[in-house]
Amino acid sequence: MVYHSSLSLSDLFSRKRKDQTAAADAGGDAPAYPTKALAKFLSSLNARPQPRLVDLGPVVGTNVNFFGEELGCKIHVEDLFSDIERHFRDGKLDALQSFFAKRFAQEDGTVDGILCWDIFDYLDKSAAQALARELIRMLRPDGMLFALFNIVEAATKAPPAYTRYVVADRHNLQYRSYVAARGKQRPLSPRDIQRLFEPLHIAEQFLLKNNLREVLFRKASAAKTTDEGGPADHRAAD
Repeated sequence: MVYHSSLSLSDLFSRKRKDQTAAADAGGDAPAYPTKALAKFLSSLNARPQPRLVDLGPVVGTNVNFFGEELGCKIHVEDLFSDIERHFRDGKLDALQSFFAKRFAQEDGTVDGILCWDIFDYLDKSAAQALARELIRMLRPDGMLFALFNIVEAATKAPPAYTRYVVADRHNLQYRSYVAARGKQRPLSPRDIQRLFEPLHIAEQFLLKNNLREVLFRKASAAKTTDEGGPADHRAAD
């Protein structure tokens, strides 16, 4: 396994302190919820030799170890949540669109899998479109992208928070909340989600009981045209 992070050394120490604080606040008994999509995401990458994985979430040591052991992969942790937080606090949210357009060093078609978590819940339309374009660009043909989307309007009285998704195993995720300056935005409709990631097609999606929609996107293989994909598989989680 090869691990890369876009954070500087000082950022890593700062992030480590924040991780420790968040872990202490959340505790080891943070709630765990079933995930239907993660196992399928892993299975799609298992057959590939040393796949390259991009994680848009914060650094979570146990996740790095988990994906390394499961996939023997090269993993790049980008922590876009810290980018959103910085832009919001600096009053520069309008600059996120142009920032995302230049954010990633990965070359075209070089990434096998992308973990978005719920990053798109915190973006306005222009920033979401800019980020989606970059992720689509990076994905290899037949590459997979895993994303979570909130399906209900966030409670206005609830303090804004990000969620650190900690992999317990292939079928369960722990949700660990930590303080955010920017809250979730209006939920995207299924049609908006599909349009946002075109020409990727939805391989599968699952509605979870905790009001999240898990979606697996696949990039068409080089030997297929983008309109050959069958209908998306819609299932409800147990």
